[in-house]
Amino acid sequence: MIVLASTKNLPYRKWLEYRKLGVGGSDASVICGANKYKSPIELWMEKTGQLPETEAGEAAYWGNVLEPVVKAEFTKRTGMEVIPVNHILQNRDYPFMIANLDGVCRHTDYGKCVFEAKTACAFKAGEWADGAVPFEYVLQVHHYMAVTGYMGACVAVLIGGNSFKWIYVERDEELISMLIHTEYDFWERVQDGIPPNIDGSEACTKYLSKQYPQGVTSSKIILPDTAAELIRQYDEACEKGDSFNEQKQRAENLLKEMLGEHEIGVVGERLVVWKNISQTRFDSKTLKIEQPTLYEQYSSKKSYRRFDIKAA
Repeated sequence: MIVLASTKNLPYRKWLEYRKLGVGGSDASVICGANKYKSPIELWMEKTGQLPETEAGEAAYWGNVLEPVVKAEFTKRTGMEVIPVNHILQNRDYPFMIANLDGVCRHTDYGKCVFEAKTACAFKAGEWADGAVPFEYVLQVHHYMAVTGYMGACVAVLIGGNSFKWIYVERDEELISMLIHTEYDFWERVQDGIPPNIDGSEACTKYLSKQYPQGVTSSKIILPDTAAELIRQYDEACEKGDSFNEQKQRAENLLKEMLGEHEIGVVGERLVVWKNISQTRFDSKTLKIEQPTLYEQYSSKKSYRRFDIKAA
């Protein structure tokens, strides 16, 4: 590993700039599709400057606040000192892989290890039962092991503010090989401007709207046979309700990608329609009646494309 930059007195905005130079540990689960809160295409849009970096939420804020407490308790219970790492690290062979560690420690049996501090709410206690570590964190520390070359990681967690435990995670070479391959493919897409596979995320929906803001009016194409299965998934998700919104949106997004700049797609006896809609909106109908000049001055015309599936 090599040192990319010092984090001592590093402004937050500068730190964000360094994050855009590669893939970090918290990105690993997103790229692998194992993160519940962010999709690969949302991360891709952040790395390519199409979306601002997601600001840390309340949970992340308190995780940072309580990190010194978790470190101190880990040392108290294990006798292993946590040494701070005030640098952004970089894999020598795969420079797109970067790491900002919570610290390192020296395990009595396994030598120098990654140290990672976590906090979790009481509702997530089951994810840490019987020595388990949530898979998204397993991916995170293996990313760090890939960067540093260390043979293990100590993950310490404070659960619900009153339950502490720590787990040793042994290096898995097969998992690291998969991570390198998957992250390499993702980073190539960042550099080439090619988005990851379409999914059902809000970010993906926004991306498609940005890519195809206007359709060619009344233009029609015959969609491939695979569109029929997507229509079936879309119909099924609509019938099952809100809990299947992501499945519905994924099918919709894939159909939109097939349509591209066309407004209408034909699949057997079904039509997939992503139509141009233009609307003039203003808050007060009264103003339009009483002050038409002002209405025209302050109203705005908004265009978008409405998606629908119906019988041919």
